[in-house]
Amino acid sequence: MELKEKIEKANLHIDENKIKYNEPMNKYTSFKIGGPAECLIKIDNEDDLKEILKFVKEENIKLTILGNGSNVLVLDKGIKGITLLMKIEKIEMHEEGNKVLVKLGAGEKIAKVGRVFLNKSLTGFEEISGIPGTIGGAVRMNAGANGKEMKDIVKTVTCMDLSGNRKVFTNKEMEFSYRRSIVFSKKYIVTEVEIELEKGKEQEIKEKMDKYAKFRKEKQPLEYPSAGSTFKRGEDFITAKLIDEAGLKGMSVGGAEISTKHAGFIINKNNATAKDVLDLVQKVKEEIYKKFGKNIELEIEILGE
Repeated sequence: MELKEKIEKANLHIDENKIKYNEPMNKYTSFKIGGPAECLIKIDNEDDLKEILKFVKEENIKLTILGNGSNVLVLDKGIKGITLLMKIEKIEMHEEGNKVLVKLGAGEKIAKVGRVFLNKSLTGFEEISGIPGTIGGAVRMNAGANGKEMKDIVKTVTCMDLSGNRKVFTNKEMEFSYRRSIVFSKKYIVTEVEIELEKGKEQEIKEKMDKYAKFRKEKQPLEYPSAGSTFKRGEDFITAKLIDEAGLKGMSVGGAEISTKHAGFIINKNNATAKDVLDLVQKVKEEIYKKFGKNIELEIEILGE
């Protein structure tokens, strides 16, 4: 039975407008690359998520979770099974003295949240505010920038396991490490995040945010589609620095290129395919190992086939 037929037969309590078939994934990723998702479902509440998880488990259907698509490369043949586009949105604030506890839906975009905090004069999020992506994705991989990571502000994280059970983790229980968390390793799905901020001064917060935004614009190739920083930093080396020292800036395969502005970024310069990107990644890995004896790892996630 075709997937579409299975979904229609299941009579799910999900608005049919939230379900799309053979949907091109280049529309949903910052890399602007990727073949079609067999089925893409927008998830904006926990009840829909729970129902889909039950259906996927019963029917043994492959499941892929996507937030803002800013740290992923979708392969050219696309994604089989069901892809969930996490759009649970919520911003609730509760004051406790000078501290402010904020509950955020996993689908909230970081940039939007940063603007809300600026308007409310809340400090502690400025360093994070320029990261492309959603709150859920940022927590899952403990995203960070400008010397701060999500682990520094998270109090609790609400998730669902693949059986639809709701779980709440404290900061410590999240097992945060460099670009990892328990959510990543156990394949939990983030639905809500509680963070702790402080009251600050709007002008000071704006100055910090402007400074970080200016730095990003000057140092990163924001004018081209990319998935952000392509490689993880090494334990005893900065990967972008090695790529630069190896003279690889500007190296290209097809439409994919190592940015001449920042060696840590592979950009989609001219209608690149996922194969172009992966072939370029392989060349970079080989050159860095040959010249420095270092193995470098991808920071971006590969989805699909």
